[in-house]
Amino acid sequence: MDCTQIFENVRDAGYKLGLVENDKIVEVLIDIASELELFQSEILYANQEDLDNMEVNNPKYDRLKLTEGRIRVIADDLRSVAKLPSPAGRLLSEFVRPDGLIIRRFTVPFGVIGIIYEARPDVTLNAFSLCFKSGNACILKGGSDAINTNTALVSLIRRVLVKHDVEENIVALLPAGREETRYLLNARNYVDLLIPRGGRDLIDFVRKNAEIPVIETGAGICHTFFEKTGDREKARKIVLNAKTRRVSVCNALDCLVIEKSRVEDLPYIVAPLAEKNVVIYADNISWEHLDGSYPDNLLEHATEESYGTEFLDYKMSIKAVENFEEALLHISKFSSKHSESIVSEDKGKIETFIRIVDAAVVYSNASTAFTDGAQFGLGAEIGISTQKLHARGPMALEALCTYKWVVEGDGQVRNS
Repeated sequence: MDCTQIFENVRDAGYKLGLVENDKIVEVLIDIASELELFQSEILYANQEDLDNMEVNNPKYDRLKLTEGRIRVIADDLRSVAKLPSPAGRLLSEFVRPDGLIIRRFTVPFGVIGIIYEARPDVTLNAFSLCFKSGNACILKGGSDAINTNTALVSLIRRVLVKHDVEENIVALLPAGREETRYLLNARNYVDLLIPRGGRDLIDFVRKNAEIPVIETGAGICHTFFEKTGDREKARKIVLNAKTRRVSVCNALDCLVIEKSRVEDLPYIVAPLAEKNVVIYADNISWEHLDGSYPDNLLEHATEESYGTEFLDYKMSIKAVENFEEALLHISKFSSKHSESIVSEDKGKIETFIRIVDAAVVYSNASTAFTDGAQFGLGAEIGISTQKLHARGPMALEALCTYKWVVEGDGQVRNS
C-alpha cells in the first residue's frame, strides 16, 4: 500500500498542532483516559481477537495481553502525562552580543515522529500521549499481532480528537504489512525521527534500512551481579523480582553473575524461581551447586548462546566469575547497554561498578525492573534508549524535543 497520502495528512496536521493550547492538550488526554476506561470492553474484545491468533507460550503473548488492570494503569499514565509541563518552548540559553544582537535557544518539537513496534498495544497510547503533549504528530506502525487492538485504540484517540476540534490526522496507524514499514523507513520528506521498539532483529532492521534519523530503544540484555560482599536476602528478592515480575519486558533479568566465593549461596538465591518454573542455564560451577537443589527439569547446562540472549521468557543464565574484574568483563561483553545491577555491601565496588559499567541505567542493590518512564517520574515512556546521542534511558517528553536558535536584532549587519 502506498502510504504517501497518509504521510502528507500527518505532516500537514502536524503544522497545525503548534496552534493547540496546552490547556486543550490536557483536556484531550484526560478525556482519552476516561474513554479508555469507559469503553474498555470494546478494547478488550479487540485484544482477545489478537490473543486468539497467538500461541499462549509465545513470549510476546504477555506483552500483547490487556486486562482491566493494565488498562487502568495506561489510563493513569495518560493522566500523569497530561499534568506534566509542556517541554516545548523552554528557553535553554540566552546570549547578548556587544552590538546588541540577542541570541536565544528554545526547545521545539521534532515535528512528525514514526514509531515502529511489535505486539505492545500499550505503546500505542503511551507514544501518542507523549508526542501530543510535546507538540509532535505521530505515525504508528504496530505489528500484525496487535492489529485489532491498535486499530481500536487509534479509533478511540481520533474520536476524542474530533470531539475537541483537534485535527485527527495528528495520529495515524499504518497497516501491518512489511511494505508499509519500508515506506515509513524512507519517508524523508514527511517524518523527522524514527523510534523502533522491540527486539534486536527489529531494531537492527530499522537502523540498517532507515533513511531517517533513528533512536534505538528496546532490546534489553540485563545482568545482576552478586558481588562477594552482597547480602543474599537482598539478592534473593532482587533476582526474583527482576526475572519474574514481567518476563516479556526489556528490563527483565537475563543473566545472574556471581562471584565463585559466594556460589554456595546460589541455591538459596534462586530457589524462589523454581516456583515460577524459571529454566536456568548454568555454567559448570553453578550447575554443581544447583544439581539436586533446583528441579532437574528446570536446570540445563549453559552454552555460549545462553549469554547475550534477551530471553523474554521464564529463562535465565548464570555465570560464575573469579572476581569483580571478570564480572565487569562479562557484562561488558554481553550487555545491550540497557540496565545492569550490582548487589554488594562494598561502597567502593558499588562506586566503581556505577562508574565503569556502560549502560543507560545502572543500579546498586535494586531490581532492574524499575527502568521505566513512569517509575522515573516521567509520566510514561516512548522507549528505553540504549544509545548515547540525544537521549539515553527512559525517553519521555523532553527527549521528544530538539531545539532551534532565535536571533533578535535591530538592524545589525555583519561586517567581517
